[in-house]
Amino acid sequence: MSFLSNSSTVHVEVRLRCTNIRLSTIRAGLETALQQYFQSAISLPRNVSFVPELPFDQAQLVETVLLERDNGDGRALQSTGTKFRFHFYEPKRAEPHCSSGIFDEGGSGDTDGTVGVMAADHVLLPASQFVGLWENLIYESGLKEKLLKFALSALTFSQHRVNTNVIACNRLLLLHGPPGTGKTSLCRALAQKLAIRTQGSYAYTHLVEINSHSLFSKWFSESGKLVARLFAKIGELVADPKNLVCVLIDEVESLAYARNAMSSSEPRDAMRVVNAVLTQLDDIKTCSNVLILATSNLAQSIDLAFLDRADIRQYIGYPDMTAIRAIYKTMLAELMSVGVVQREALEAEDAEEGLLTQLAEQSVGLSGRRLRKLPLLAHAQYTSSDLFELDQKISLSDFLDAMMMALEKHLGEQRLLKLESLEEL
Repeated sequence: MSFLSNSSTVHVEVRLRCTNIRLSTIRAGLETALQQYFQSAISLPRNVSFVPELPFDQAQLVETVLLERDNGDGRALQSTGTKFRFHFYEPKRAEPHCSSGIFDEGGSGDTDGTVGVMAADHVLLPASQFVGLWENLIYESGLKEKLLKFALSALTFSQHRVNTNVIACNRLLLLHGPPGTGKTSLCRALAQKLAIRTQGSYAYTHLVEINSHSLFSKWFSESGKLVARLFAKIGELVADPKNLVCVLIDEVESLAYARNAMSSSEPRDAMRVVNAVLTQLDDIKTCSNVLILATSNLAQSIDLAFLDRADIRQYIGYPDMTAIRAIYKTMLAELMSVGVVQREALEAEDAEEGLLTQLAEQSVGLSGRRLRKLPLLAHAQYTSSDLFELDQKISLSDFLDAMMMALEKHLGEQRLLKLESLEEL
């Protein structure tokens, strides 16, 4: 089965409710019902999950449906010439502890009774905790789709056993940029998306998130061995061709710090860790069912040999005004859906007073993480005012005013911090 599609293909991701019915039993009927629904619907939401209107017995099986093209095209569907590719999945529920236990390091070789650390978290995908993550991550147009296309192309090359001595393909993707821009979340969302899109070829998709800081031992020369042991355990998953294994190395500069920047006083163990990581990456790339995802806040600190192994290095910066405005709209829509803010048309409010546009303009330069904290700060700001009445929904204009006040307060605190830093210098 090919992972890739052309521009006329629309992917239909159908999230199913928990049921004891086998997927093969219900798939054909659901495909037919959804095809008929798409043909009869006047307009269909694009790139956002929605609940389709289906006959009762089939509606009981479907949680949500997501329609999207690989190029992120949001144009309306054409009644003819559109090819649908269906992906049915049921998210796995998170266990009380999300690791399967095979990545525990029992004291990292210690013999003094030290409690062991978790070398990596292991999650079976698609996972319930990552549902909706891909759609709610907002970047410049086409960025997410570019990464998805790369990952699918890399897996296609590996499935076709392309000779890597002829065509370099390490299946290593590096996201770098300032903190708070959603690099780790994007890697998780990408792994979730791959789990949904490649289920015809892989029965299971695993996400292994390496805890970089746990791989440094207080015992001399032990850290390199910890890296080797961890990748040996990853190799156990990779050994089964039915598994697709996505390995996420967050803050990879901790494990792959530039060796040429190490001083003579640096512990030799740090260099051994870098050597071990590079060796393990070279070994694991021979397996066709593994993809390495790495993030970094300090790309300039990463060893050149690691950077050279990355097939794609994508900078993830702060959102521009268009992305900021879209982020605010999704957050306000969420507050409306849960009943905190009154349901009102965002476009009408913005056209009348321009509050949303003003807010977006003044938010340029903030990270996505900071932007997503503003609604909570704004709510606290609003409930401290005389306008607040218990159990009453907040009007959209009042809440936007509160968000503006919370933003101005944050920007003021930032200016004070900068002044204090300059005074210390």
